[in-house]
Order: sequence, then C-alpha cells, then structure tokens
Amino acid sequence: MTPLILLPGMMCDARLFASQTEALSSERPVFVPTLSGSNTMERLATEVLKNAPERFALGGLSMGGIAAMEVLRQAPDRVAGLALLDTNPSAETEEIQARRGPQMKRARTGQLDSVMRDEMKPNYLSDGENRAAILELCMNMALELGPDVFCEQSIALRDRPDQSETLRHFNKPALVLCGREDKLCPISRHELMHKLLPRSELVIIDGAGHLPTLEKPHETTHALRRWLKEIDDER
Repeated sequence: MTPLILLPGMMCDARLFASQTEALSSERPVFVPTLSGSNTMERLATEVLKNAPERFALGGLSMGGIAAMEVLRQAPDRVAGLALLDTNPSAETEEIQARRGPQMKRARTGQLDSVMRDEMKPNYLSDGENRAAILELCMNMALELGPDVFCEQSIALRDRPDQSETLRHFNKPALVLCGREDKLCPISRHELMHKLLPRSELVIIDGAGHLPTLEKPHETTHALRRWLKEIDDER
C-alpha cells in the first residue's frame, strides 16, 4: 500500500489527524510531521521531502495543504496522489498579511494564548456538539508548539507563492475536501482547486467548519480511504 503523509494546519500537530491515523495505519504507513524549524514554505517542504518515502500519497489541511502544494511543486514525481483539505492555493492577501505583524508581536510578548483564543479559534469550527472539546484541543496544540513556531509559520504563510500552476499540472488522483461551514477557506476556493486539478473529486462535509478531521472524523476518513484506493489501484 502507498505510504501516506499528512501535514497539519497552523499550530497543530499529529492530534489533528488522530482519527484518520488510527483508521488508516492498519492499511499503510502514515506519517504526520510537524511543520516547524523554518520560516519559508520552501524550506518546510524540503524538510518534509528529506524524511519522506520515495513515493507517497500526500494530504494536508489548511497550512498543511499549502505546504503540500509546495512539496508537490518541488517533487511532483514522488507524489502519487494529493488531498487538499480546507486550504487555499493563492498567495496571501494584503489584508491578512497586515494582521501577521501585530499577532507575532503579541505572541513574542507572552500573549499567544490570547491571539489563539480571540483571533483564530473562533473562526475554526461549526457549532457542533464537540466544539468546546475541539477548541480546547486546538489551544493545547498551539500552546505546546509555542510562540517561536507561531512566528515561523506566520512568516511562511505571509510570504507563500500562488500554487495554481502547480495544481494545474498534477494529473494523478486528487481529493479536494472542506467543511461546508469553513469561514477561513470557503467552498469557492475548493471549487477553484477542483477545477485546476485534472483528476480531482470535490467533497463537502456537512456540519463541519475548518477542521473536519476533528469535527466529522468518520466522514473525512471515508473520503480519504476512497482517494487512497484509487491511488493504490494505479500502482
């Protein structure tokens, strides 16, 4: 079976994909590296490739999806299939770029918890029954990663390139998935990626926001498993 690499979103770790890892690791090797140690998307992707199997299926959520697109740009022949979850292929807008500096300043002065609580976490989720527990998990992941990783990731996101052409030339199985209530990366961006990717399936998860791996884990895993079967069938 094709190995699977899953790249977590900003200020998240392997716990973001805990349900998917548990369900899929009996079928194939599953790796969830942390995106840290550099403040450019290019170097973060290079580090992922340095530790990756020679050929692999690649998925990423939010910032992890952005990093996955950069991995694909650098090594298209090594990527057997691509899954993009609640993410964005475009360069960052000037409006969002302008927020990064003040957020990083607050994080560096001991206010990472308030940045996450007041500015980021409220945009993550739908109003599902597990919202409070998922928000607590998100806060725990962020605080354990800490302000240095927050600043590295903020700069990498701020300075990232547009990856539309990267997607346009990827002619292998692709999954584009998002929560219907995602406020950060709305459905329109996923429809764009679906159009760009020649062989993609678009899946919209009802009752989920920006983190369907946690909000609707079974539905998300089902879509990933279907995508992986298509990849394995082409081996």
